Amino acid sequence: MVQAIVFLPLLGAILAGLIAIFGAHARNPSGDEVKHHDHGHGDHAHAAEAHDEHGHDDHHVSEPPAQGSRAAELITTGLLFVSAALSWVVLVDVGFMHHDARIALFPWINSGDLQVSWALRVDTLTAVMLVVVNTISSLVHLYSIGYMDEDPYRPRFFAYLSLFTFAMLMLVTADNLVQLFFGWEGVGLASYLLIGFWYHKPSANAAAIKAFIVNRVGDFGFALGIFAIFMLIGSTDFETIFAGAPGLTGKTINFFGWHADALTLTCLLLFMGAMGKSAQFLLHTWLPDAMEGPTPVSALIHAATMVTAGVFMVARLSPLFELAPNAQAVVMFFGATTAFFAATVGLVQNDIKRIVAYSTCSQLGYMFVAMGAGAYSVGMFHLFTHAFFKALLFLGSGSVIYAMHHEQDIRNMGGLKDKIPYTYSVMVIGTLALTGFPLTAGYFSKDAIIESAYVAHNPFAYYGFAMTVIAAGLTSFYSWRLIFKTFHGEPHDQHHYEAAHESPMWMLVPIGILAAGSILAGFPFKEVFAGHGVEEFFRESLKMHPHIIDEMHHISPVIAFLPTVMMVLGFLMSWLFYIRRPYLPVELANQHQMLYQFLLNKWYFDELYEVIFVRPAKWLGRFLWKKGDGFVIDGFGPDGVSARVLDVTRNVVKIQTGYLYHYAFAMLIGVAGLITWFMFGLGAQ
Repeated sequence: MVQAIVFLPLLGAILAGLIAIFGAHARNPSGDEVKHHDHGHGDHAHAAEAHDEHGHDDHHVSEPPAQGSRAAELITTGLLFVSAALSWVVLVDVGFMHHDARIALFPWINSGDLQVSWALRVDTLTAVMLVVVNTISSLVHLYSIGYMDEDPYRPRFFAYLSLFTFAMLMLVTADNLVQLFFGWEGVGLASYLLIGFWYHKPSANAAAIKAFIVNRVGDFGFALGIFAIFMLIGSTDFETIFAGAPGLTGKTINFFGWHADALTLTCLLLFMGAMGKSAQFLLHTWLPDAMEGPTPVSALIHAATMVTAGVFMVARLSPLFELAPNAQAVVMFFGATTAFFAATVGLVQNDIKRIVAYSTCSQLGYMFVAMGAGAYSVGMFHLFTHAFFKALLFLGSGSVIYAMHHEQDIRNMGGLKDKIPYTYSVMVIGTLALTGFPLTAGYFSKDAIIESAYVAHNPFAYYGFAMTVIAAGLTSFYSWRLIFKTFHGEPHDQHHYEAAHESPMWMLVPIGILAAGSILAGFPFKEVFAGHGVEEFFRESLKMHPHIIDEMHHISPVIAFLPTVMMVLGFLMSWLFYIRRPYLPVELANQHQMLYQFLLNKWYFDELYEVIFVRPAKWLGRFLWKKGDGFVIDGFGPDGVSARVLDVTRNVVKIQTGYLYHYAFAMLIGVAGLITWFMFGLGAQ
């Protein structure tokens, strides 16, 4: 069953890929480049009214859809639904029936001490991730059938989506760090392909490259962490690592002359990888730009795959992090800072997808706060619930964009609740869950994280608590701002408003299911993720901080209700600003111009990195190109020594004239030279 869950998406990706290749060949057998006619914009992928996500509708694509597009859609989607159904069966079997398994597939690397096999590790942590990944991915596939209906490259899109899912499944079922790294890099590759899917758009290419490069920074640290574990324990196998970890306490690693605590340094290097994948503070800059890909891609990246990989990895390696309290402190610091930072930036964004993207960034910060507190199951609970309501918000935003003729700026919307009531209803449910409204899924998981931060034995515990409580208020404010500006008030673009209509059923069914999940994923699972059933449910798959769940259940009611109070305050402020007195935000922005620009420009991180990293790298590259390559290598190589040799040989060739008297004259000069040399040579003797 587990093999089917993991490899069915791969089968779908291969079949869709073959359809894409043969379809493209059938459409263009000569292999000549197809001319795309687009008027004033580079998004070639959409026909007349289809999905240009920047509000332009003046394209014409000269290509018909690839042959077999519908087959590719149905094959990949069908296989994903089978995987999703089997994943729920596995969750019940492993989580509640305690049937953990390790399925050995075949040997992989055998080199000295490094012995790596392909194996599928199935415990409760894996089962939870299988459910999240396959459920969200199957619904995203179904939604994409409607959303991408006029794109000529649908088979390629669905092949990439299924490949993305397969890479994430390889990551979560990994039984050793090398296999986990394979899946880790696989999701990085797939995200690059999907963010840059519309490759004729320069902005999409730039965003894809940015995601890839920023993740390389984190992955470098992650690779060093894997090397350190192998050096210390001599294995990359999880069972061996967890058995040997307690023996590493007190050991040091000589790190450039600094004798660092072995476990702390290793965990920090591993967390560096998580910071890149899960877009934590400092390595977060790629996540908002990932919006350049089609909306279903955004939903898959933000809800189920790429960004949850870092959280999963820290949970999987919880036995190591539990032995390194200093590393846990760093995890909590970065998680809390990210939760606050992303929430502040989300306050002023105007692109509907970017607001939801910053909300993802902020919620990932919450998950890492729980990890830093040692409440790993609570962090996983939020990962589980967040997947439903975040996928809902992204796909709901896609439905709004579809209805508004591909307009994304919420300032150009308004009054849509009467035009698209179904989308409005599900977006409100998603917003209630995100802000932590009582009895929604987000309420149970988010409040549990804030409580875990309050009781944590961590130097940054109160910092984590304060930042997450403040972020709860900010999240409520910007989430309701999105709802009010999009669905309430007067329409700002009458032409698009009049043409607005509900999306096709392919898109409405998935968001309806996700809306149900945004409510039902909370209370039924509360006890096994954040209650007294944690130990029995997760067993050996997580190493929880002792007594933290008990302490969470004994905090004062004031602390317990604080997040709900902040949620209500955020809602009331948003209502005041955007319904009651809509002139207030403009006045505030004008009065605090510097603060507004600071938030609007995302704390100027992109500009800062441009100055610190990008420009010096460009200067160095140009210097090595012009001076190193051009002047030194070419100057002394092809354009230097070899060029002079060619000059000499060309002139020597000219001596070969073919006239007899020229050769006789040359011989005469030679004889005269020899006689002269002999005369002077003998005279000298």
